[in-house]
Amino acid sequence: MAETGAQSDADAGRDAGAGGLLVVSRDPRLVEEVHRLAAGAGVMPRVAGGEAAALAEWPGASVVLVGFDLAGRLALLRPPRRPGVHLVGCADPEEGEFRRAVELGAEAVLRVDQAGDWLAGLMSDLVVARRRGRVLAVQAGSGGAGATTLACALAQVAVRSGPALVVDTDPGGPGVDRVLGLDGEPGLGWSALAGATGRLSGVSLRDAVPGRDGLGVLTWGPGTPVPPAPEVVREALAAARRVHDLVVVDLPRRSGELVEEVVTRADRLLVVLRPTLTSVAATARVLEGRGDRAALVLRGRGLSPGSVERTVGAPVLVQMLDQRGLEEAVELGLGPARGRRGPLARAAAELLAGLGEPWAA
Repeated sequence: MAETGAQSDADAGRDAGAGGLLVVSRDPRLVEEVHRLAAGAGVMPRVAGGEAAALAEWPGASVVLVGFDLAGRLALLRPPRRPGVHLVGCADPEEGEFRRAVELGAEAVLRVDQAGDWLAGLMSDLVVARRRGRVLAVQAGSGGAGATTLACALAQVAVRSGPALVVDTDPGGPGVDRVLGLDGEPGLGWSALAGATGRLSGVSLRDAVPGRDGLGVLTWGPGTPVPPAPEVVREALAAARRVHDLVVVDLPRRSGELVEEVVTRADRLLVVLRPTLTSVAATARVLEGRGDRAALVLRGRGLSPGSVERTVGAPVLVQMLDQRGLEEAVELGLGPARGRRGPLARAAAELLAGLGEPWAA
């Protein structure tokens, strides 16, 4: 195993910046165990058996596993802080390991034989490494505006280019699985994630939720919907965007800790409203104090976009007409954007094009 480490050291400079998994250790038992886990996940780790090789690889690796044996010596060199660093060893960590974890900015201190499943999930996510997926939060400015419908339409259009997930955080809504015709598909919902702690594997999440043809939904299980805790939503979004091109979050109208958690992590907040006096006034109240983070989607005819923008204090990106046959399409399990020419499909395509690749025309 020492020979493997020496070979990896020789290749360190050539492979620097290539991403993937970096192991910093001279402990043959630890390196062997990490290789075993990596082989099961389909990952080929690079091993740095010295501090110089570790520093050369440090900025470019996607994930860094630092062995207890080299953590102290590496910490003395003060490598730049970065995400994705974990301390690992074959024995129970002592107090010194936790101190070195703080010095290196590590996210976790792990005993490899007890954290095998967790590490395997971490490695599996590297196999499907892609550009960081976009997160769109969609919220209604007033009742009946159609936020859930737009959220589902966005995902239906986006999945033509790559995997997409709709995340339902509105317990008072119709259910994104019903709107998309996925309520008969098996899979896990929020209740299964309620007790989850630590890092959630994106691959595991993608494979566990109900879905079809690259489009998945994370929503409520049987029984009365209970809003998930903000920290559970935070981890689910982080996992989802690692393996999906687009993650659309259907938000409740009422502000709160959960809504703020999603909005702060979203690439864009889309607020759907009808261009009427009452709807515009309600939307202005919903967005009070955070209009600078929002963009508006108008549904139907009424007040001019300029008038709405001045009142609400946020730009109008799209105005769309009501779609004929929408309820029928949903009842048939076709979803709101069943074709490419309807108002919802065209509006969704225009909104996605504004995000750039892979949806830009």
